Amino acid sequence: MRVLGNNNMEPDMEDKTLELMNTSVMESHTGDLSQKTTTVFKITNGPLTGSRKRPSEGDYEKEKDVCIQLFDQWSEADQVEFVEHLISRMCHYQHGHINSYLKPMLQRDFITALPAQGLDHIAENILSFLDARSLCSAELVCKEWQRVISEGMLWKKLIERMVRTDPLWKGLSERHQWEKYLFKNRTTEVPPNSYYRSLYPKIIQDIETIEANWRCGRHNLQRIQCRSENSKGVYCLQYDDDKIISGLRDNSIKIWDKQSLECLKILTGHTGSVLCLQYDERVIVTGSSDSTVRVWDVNSGEVLNTLIHHNEAVLHLRFCNGLMVTCSKDRSIAVWDMASPTDISLRRVLVGHRAAVNVVDFDDKYIVSASGDRTIKVWSTSTCEFVRTLNGHKRGIACLQYRDRLVVSGSSDNTISKIKVWDLQAALDPRAPASTLCLRTLVEHSGRVFRLQFDEFQIISSSHDDTILIWDFLNVSTNGQMEGRSPSRTYTYISR
Repeated sequence: MRVLGNNNMEPDMEDKTLELMNTSVMESHTGDLSQKTTTVFKITNGPLTGSRKRPSEGDYEKEKDVCIQLFDQWSEADQVEFVEHLISRMCHYQHGHINSYLKPMLQRDFITALPAQGLDHIAENILSFLDARSLCSAELVCKEWQRVISEGMLWKKLIERMVRTDPLWKGLSERHQWEKYLFKNRTTEVPPNSYYRSLYPKIIQDIETIEANWRCGRHNLQRIQCRSENSKGVYCLQYDDDKIISGLRDNSIKIWDKQSLECLKILTGHTGSVLCLQYDERVIVTGSSDSTVRVWDVNSGEVLNTLIHHNEAVLHLRFCNGLMVTCSKDRSIAVWDMASPTDISLRRVLVGHRAAVNVVDFDDKYIVSASGDRTIKVWSTSTCEFVRTLNGHKRGIACLQYRDRLVVSGSSDNTISKIKVWDLQAALDPRAPASTLCLRTLVEHSGRVFRLQFDEFQIISSSHDDTILIWDFLNVSTNGQMEGRSPSRTYTYISR
């Protein structure tokens, strides 16, 4: 009998052992002699104080074979328990050696293994969650990974995911017309994966160029001359890729072709200057100095509804998702429920400004209003409760747009008109220094800035100087320089 263990243990120490007994019969080569041997392995709970001495390499091999035979006969649970006992009695060096041995055994190239099992779609779905940098690295792992990425059109899926979630990507896809190659099943009309692989860095370059143009003030400026015999100023406008709709002081609404800059249609009906407007795919809503709000059919130009509530001129309005907000020279803000063009009812009237409320804008979180009292007020959209007053303008604020975390406002002082870009998120933080709220000031108009609109690519503004300025931050020539009158403060547009 051979005993492995600590032979120097104290007599009174509790010795819990695991005894493994096996009887093996070894027959001689002649077959007429046999030897019966009983082997006992004794493994103690405590650490080993001595090293195992092997009489000979041959004995070790025999003992190892016996252990393996016993090990193979046990259940998986018993095998795991036995190995845990062995590992607990090893030193740190032995643990490190075993760890190095097990690490490659535990690794699995599942991306390569899945297609071999006919599960290509699962491998593609896993890799589709990678960002661009990780996807580039995955292509370099091996040819099989590269094949899965290519055949799975994963660069196309990555671009589609960005277009769905980021308005800047969506705008670029529409303007550069590669939107037509997205969101289509695999057909002969869809380019190969290599097209999307090369398209991605071009999109990133466009985005970096746009952000640099916003930051450095580079833009391509176009002018539309609106002067006529009866015209005395453009008070409001809105645009899309096809048209610009403007409201004039001569009581009319004019629709312009955005490409040719020609006037397509003139709408009449207000008895005062058209001070504000907004349109969607169905209607145009206008507010006038005649104190009324009119709703027009965007295609036919027919008047669908007339709202009479304010006591003085309706200076601005906004509508979206069944909600409309109007503001007036009477210092009030009206919140309307807009079920349909012909079914519009008053929900709440907001008061707090000390002068005419010149402009309002809102989203699902906040209503933002600006007044001749030089303040910007913030209200809760859901509850219509007052939230915060923002101060900073030195003159009355004539126009404003609120989008995501940015507010762009326009006013005029005694010498020159100004457009300012504000960080609303910083403004809502009472700890933010006032000097950090204004991100950039644009000075080009020679008359009062009446209205403006902006997106990720451009700002379009109208003024009493009978001009519409388009501040294009996308299509800028390489020689474009920041205007001399612009201050040194820089503005970085932050996309979602």
